[in-house]
Amino acid sequence: MICDAEGGMCIGGVFGGLHSGVTASTKNIFLESAYFDPITIRKTSFRHGLRTDAATRFEKGTDISATVKVLKRTTALILEICGGEIASDIYDVYPQPKMQEQVILKYHYLKKLSGKIYHPDAMKKILQSLGFTIDKETIDALYLSVPHHKPDISLPADIVEEILRIDGLDNVEIPTSITITPSVDDNVDAEVLKEKVSNYLAGLGFNEILTNSITNKAFFTEEELAGVVKMKNSLSAELNILRPNMLETGLKVVTHNLNHKNNDLKLFEFGRTYALNSKGRFDEPEHLSLYLTGEKYVQSWKSKAAPNDFYTLKGVVEKLFSLLGVTEINYSELTETQFGQGLTAKSGQHTIAKFGAVNKKVLTRFDIKQPVLYADLDWNTVLKIALKHKPAFAPISRFPAVQRDIAMVGSKEMKYQAVKDVVKKLNLKKLQSMQLFDVFESEKLGADKKSLAVNFTFLDEEKTLTDGEIDNWMKKIMQGLERDLQVEIRK
Repeated sequence: MICDAEGGMCIGGVFGGLHSGVTASTKNIFLESAYFDPITIRKTSFRHGLRTDAATRFEKGTDISATVKVLKRTTALILEICGGEIASDIYDVYPQPKMQEQVILKYHYLKKLSGKIYHPDAMKKILQSLGFTIDKETIDALYLSVPHHKPDISLPADIVEEILRIDGLDNVEIPTSITITPSVDDNVDAEVLKEKVSNYLAGLGFNEILTNSITNKAFFTEEELAGVVKMKNSLSAELNILRPNMLETGLKVVTHNLNHKNNDLKLFEFGRTYALNSKGRFDEPEHLSLYLTGEKYVQSWKSKAAPNDFYTLKGVVEKLFSLLGVTEINYSELTETQFGQGLTAKSGQHTIAKFGAVNKKVLTRFDIKQPVLYADLDWNTVLKIALKHKPAFAPISRFPAVQRDIAMVGSKEMKYQAVKDVVKKLNLKKLQSMQLFDVFESEKLGADKKSLAVNFTFLDEEKTLTDGEIDNWMKKIMQGLERDLQVEIRK
């Protein structure tokens, strides 16, 4: 603070005071020409959120040796334009004069960094014209004092930059050959898989986005802000935390596109979220996020428009798992507040994805009026599973596959996942796949009842299956479903 006998007048180098300013009735002016410490000014400016012209000037460093010259020039301008007279002498309070920065520039370093051999006389002429003082000269180096009007120079590389700037980059000859050392990437497999996924999604019509990991805490609830990583020196009031999840920053992109009449979107992003764990350390898990909204198919003469829905997103997620070799996936209903409807995907004990329709309350925060589908894949976990997977190839079977169907009537709350779990327990090795192909609800079935129709595919790589074998397996499946799910098999 700059103070008088009665108290504070202004924040030095940052913000002027109301009563210390000049008004139409001002007659006497006390002029001060000061130098402020850049680091202190920057901290004060950010702490109080005062990004003033004075602060941005002083935090970059000013010429401490020019304070008296500036004061004299200001006084001369006031006398010339406004009139008046000087009422006192100049008082220079400079108890500990600041020493000039000392830098040693070696000739071989100048050659290495600039790519040009400079004659010592030409180099000294450039530096002296810029205000540098040559304190000492040896056979291979110059000992320089940096002028106070260049506060950003403290390293030999800064001196090389000054010489190149004056001499001109066009005067540096382009070499006929370049010698480099090949780099070794220890994480090449992970990058290959990321590129594989990116290319696959691009082939499906997705566009990759890259959002800012610094975001606004106003987008999140109090529960979501628990353990959030806050910015100490935020650039603005709207960018004050590191994102705790990927959804909100992606929705900003969706909003921007919708506001520009780009209503049909398929977006994906690789990014990190940030949190402070119980041990006081920072977690930075990587995610793969998918965003779908608008029409899946536009209307044409041969087909009607079809919107993106939950099953469109589920299909993309499952295809990604298949592409990466992630198998044995179990789904359960998702109850997080971000989602209106959704599923959690697990591989073993690990949660690998959460996906579904974004809650309407969340969409309202971003002024989005159409449904948005969102998938959040835990990329670190998915990557560990994928890196363990080794692709296997097998010839096409010479023997035909056999398909059988079962229709069952059960509770309206019955999930297809429950049917899959029952069949999986039977451990039928010749069962290649099963697929739900019909869901039917009617009063004829009874109150709170529905019918599920499932297709089963059997295949033996060594021989043709017989009707007896298939009938036996289907009998086991029907008995298991009747026993565990209390369903009625429709015959």
